[in-house]
Amino acid sequence: MLSVEHLQAAYGPAQVLFDITFRIGAGEVVALLGRNGMGKTTTIRTIMGLLPACGGSAVFESVSLLGLPPYRIAQAGLGLVPEGRQIFPTLTVEENLIATAASRFALRWTLDRVYDLFPQLVQRRSHMGNQLSGGEQQMLAIGRALMTNPKLLILDEATEGLAPLLRHQIWTSLRRLKEEGQAVLIVDKHLDAIVKLADRHAIIEKGQVVWTGTSETLTADPSIAQRYLQV
Repeated sequence: MLSVEHLQAAYGPAQVLFDITFRIGAGEVVALLGRNGMGKTTTIRTIMGLLPACGGSAVFESVSLLGLPPYRIAQAGLGLVPEGRQIFPTLTVEENLIATAASRFALRWTLDRVYDLFPQLVQRRSHMGNQLSGGEQQMLAIGRALMTNPKLLILDEATEGLAPLLRHQIWTSLRRLKEEGQAVLIVDKHLDAIVKLADRHAIIEKGQVVWTGTSETLTADPSIAQRYLQV
């Protein structure tokens, strides 16, 4: 579905991605792992057209993404839940969801389905985005991305800053998406939870993918996490 090969990117003269290579198949959940500042968010920004690439390739279902504007990449079937949520603060919950609604592919996600996935949003549907808690905002951000009916859902820092109960609710919803066959690319720091969700992982160190493998391999060899993920 998504093939990223030797991706490179820079902020001005400072190159930050040197060799990012990984793949996502239909229905797979793949995690980008790594310490802070290693290039995970930059990788997502480059794939989504928010940062120009300076080398390599990113191909989604035979469509080359590099050089396309973000809206074209979204139209190709990628839905982004950005770091920091970035919901529309002066729109209601329902307006946030409707604002991004699209049915380019199979119409799987509707308001009713999002509300079924996140029942908390039903009671808050007329509240403004800036009146929600952090957990509710994250649910709304995920629901907003799903309303584009994406083929690939991308989540950057999926549970950052959330209380344990709310993190659990997000992980539960993501497992449900996986069971329904939704392909997902995810960044998150909570390794115990992410190894239970993801099929495969790519670890980024200083702008390069230094390890790829399954959850089973990662959990079976603690030295991998000790080397690349522990502070």
